[in-house]
Amino acid sequence: MTEHPVPPSRVRVDVLLDEAERRAALDEATLRGLTDTPKQIPAIWLYDERGSLLFDEITRLPEYYLTRTEREILEERAPEIAFETGAETFIELGSGTSEKTRLLLNALVAQGTLRRFVPLDVSEEVLVASAYAIAQEYPGLEVHAVVGDFERHLAALPAGGRRLFAFLGSTLGGLQVEARATFLRAVTTSLGADDTLLLGLDLVRSKARLEAAYADSSGLSETFQRNGFANLDRELGSSFSQGRFEHYAAWDPECEWVDIGFRSIGAQEVHVQGLGLDVALADGELLRTSVSTKFRRECVRAELAAIGLELVRWWTDANGDFAVCLAKRA
Repeated sequence: MTEHPVPPSRVRVDVLLDEAERRAALDEATLRGLTDTPKQIPAIWLYDERGSLLFDEITRLPEYYLTRTEREILEERAPEIAFETGAETFIELGSGTSEKTRLLLNALVAQGTLRRFVPLDVSEEVLVASAYAIAQEYPGLEVHAVVGDFERHLAALPAGGRRLFAFLGSTLGGLQVEARATFLRAVTTSLGADDTLLLGLDLVRSKARLEAAYADSSGLSETFQRNGFANLDRELGSSFSQGRFEHYAAWDPECEWVDIGFRSIGAQEVHVQGLGLDVALADGELLRTSVSTKFRRECVRAELAAIGLELVRWWTDANGDFAVCLAKRA
């Protein structure tokens, strides 16, 4: 058992989603996706240990500008964000290892308002390790980690004082329109009068640039995407034949997202033993692994207003590739 050199009173971990429940929900989502039109595989299948390492490599590629531009904005604007929010509790949704979060933590701690950090993520192992690391780095900070789903467990997050909710990395863009609206409504319901919401958003750019971010010249993005097939085969006993799928990342100008996944090479049937399912694919049929929505400022303002949020600040990098915005209840 790993020992953490931090007093237990400073770190609290609430487990609202255990491994069995998480897996059951994933299997249900996979069954739903593979019988949908177009067929889809939940993106979470990409992120085992190997997939997470591959994605970390992707974030360093020249084509994948999202991570470094968001970091640039946070490095420059974190003190402004701290001043604007005056946050006493900082809640990060889908926190992972909380790397970029430290820029905000540093600014909030320096300002003297922050008392508590609340990371929320589905992975208990990663979350607990991150929680103790943060507690060790920031001795005066209470850390209250919550193992849960940001779409289901927002109401269970600790209340009290001015709270800053952060949803970074353009993770919002991975939600399709209805899921995005559901999530934002849930956040709005959770926000108090003095609370704020910080979003990281990738912006609409040229078709070539957007597609290159998800189909880089080195082929690393394709390797990452194919890792999902390997995980499905291992965990659900499926029979995806890697050679019978062609990787694609295509800009959809109507939806304003990059559609990412595979095309079936020839007609084929894939058996998924763990779900008791046979998936028939026509020649050229798409099998989506994810979408990455890109945003425009006025569209974001309208989308937030529709669920009762007001856009109060908007920061971008020098090239206008990425935005970090702040919203509150209208």
